Amino acid sequence: MLDLTYEAPKPKVISGAKHDWELVIGMEIHAQVSSNAKLFSGASTQVGAEPNSNVSFVDSAMPGMLPVINEFCIEQAVRSGLGLKAQINLRSAFDRKNYFYPDLPQGYQISQLYHPIVGEGEVIVELGPGVARRVRIERIHLEQDAGKSIHDMDPNMSFVDFNRTGVALMEIVSRPDIRGPEEAAAYVVKLRQILRYLGTCDGNMQNGNLRADVNVSVCRPGQYEKYQETQDFSHLGTRCELKNMNSMRFIQMAIDYEARRQIAILEDGGTVVQETRLYDPDRNETRSMRSKEEAHDYRYFPCPDLLPLEIDQAWVDDIAARMPELPDAKKARFMADFGLTDYNAGVLTAELANASYFEAVVEKARRKGIDPQAKQSSGFTVAHGISNMIVNDLFGALKSSDFTIETSPISPEQLASLVMLMQNGEITSKMAKELFEILWTEGGDPAEVAAARGMKAVTDTGAIEKALDDLIAANPAQVEKAKVNAKLAGWFTGQVLKATGGKADPAVVNAMVAQKLGL
Repeated sequence: MLDLTYEAPKPKVISGAKHDWELVIGMEIHAQVSSNAKLFSGASTQVGAEPNSNVSFVDSAMPGMLPVINEFCIEQAVRSGLGLKAQINLRSAFDRKNYFYPDLPQGYQISQLYHPIVGEGEVIVELGPGVARRVRIERIHLEQDAGKSIHDMDPNMSFVDFNRTGVALMEIVSRPDIRGPEEAAAYVVKLRQILRYLGTCDGNMQNGNLRADVNVSVCRPGQYEKYQETQDFSHLGTRCELKNMNSMRFIQMAIDYEARRQIAILEDGGTVVQETRLYDPDRNETRSMRSKEEAHDYRYFPCPDLLPLEIDQAWVDDIAARMPELPDAKKARFMADFGLTDYNAGVLTAELANASYFEAVVEKARRKGIDPQAKQSSGFTVAHGISNMIVNDLFGALKSSDFTIETSPISPEQLASLVMLMQNGEITSKMAKELFEILWTEGGDPAEVAAARGMKAVTDTGAIEKALDDLIAANPAQVEKAKVNAKLAGWFTGQVLKATGGKADPAVVNAMVAQKLGL
């Protein structure tokens, strides 16, 4: 695993007009379970279907219709819990959460309040190279999603689309361990990354498949430490919930605004009211949505239509045995096995598709006789050179295009062939960049394109040496300057490369310049 130093929570301190204040943040992440069918019915979860076309009799609460648990959704929740190093509860139960809204046809939501399927776990959030913080997970419970009310199609009427009704959600509840806006966004990024690696949620925030409710409160310095000692939440101040946040940037902006709003109220002698608020990004402000309900306001009681859910430890063990390699483990392996830097390994493992592309290039290069773990003259491995090419050249090209890593015009096979040409000394690093551009726009086999374009490195050291000797003889003053200041020796390298049309290997020229000048 990664060699990390764990930091104690460092709060963001905001200076009010009278006092300093600290932020305390807890989050409830609603992650839509990746499943073809809903939690309690066989209706499709297809995105983009015609309104009200993915609705079963169960979803629409027709009389006499009973829910039937989708086993795959249970498996996805267990897999998510295992990915967060959480306790899997072999016995859990569903409850009815009662409230009335047009997009909730049953008049209640089937959820898990008292006996969730997943207990305590953790998310490791990296704050910088080698530095991380633990955010504790309190629970993960399964519940139904509601439908969608649409208010902008007619000036006099609202419409309701029940397609999303009954879709399985995992509500992932954290402890109030997050202490600043940036850390809150980093936590969501890391949690989303883990769920995507697991395949339990696609993490699409634009479609609402992953959204965050952010609980924000402020307290005076020292109060958070008292909470840790006593577990008395009153030390943390009154919290307000920011509902349905679906952007990392907006999460940070909303937290900052809400904290300052609460500080202004408290310093003016007022009292913060516990409530649910919405964030308006156009005005960069939060506004009241409704008073914050407590559990008793929803009149929870065990769902009479569903027996308690009991699962076998052997089934959980089987799921654990089939778990994929998760981001932290993959990053650690890339650094240990391939000599990648912390930065490159982090970029490549941020998305599973990026990591898979890198590994495909490495494997294809290996099959071409290139040892990815071999050290180059720079001291870095061949695999690190591959990672640089992907992170800098490929990702740079993808960013300025409509392509994704999955649809990249340059395949892993082509990139591996490009690496082979460089390792065999057939092309220089400068030629490799030119060849990359050609492959991006025109495609083709790298070796054939290089041959057709006359891209061939000058490997005749005799010709390179003669060009350098002539240069040294013609520039004695420059020679003396280079002997005094070694950095000026680069001038000779540049001139030799110019004389050879950029076809000489810069590493070979540098070594020869250093030898000739006695550096």
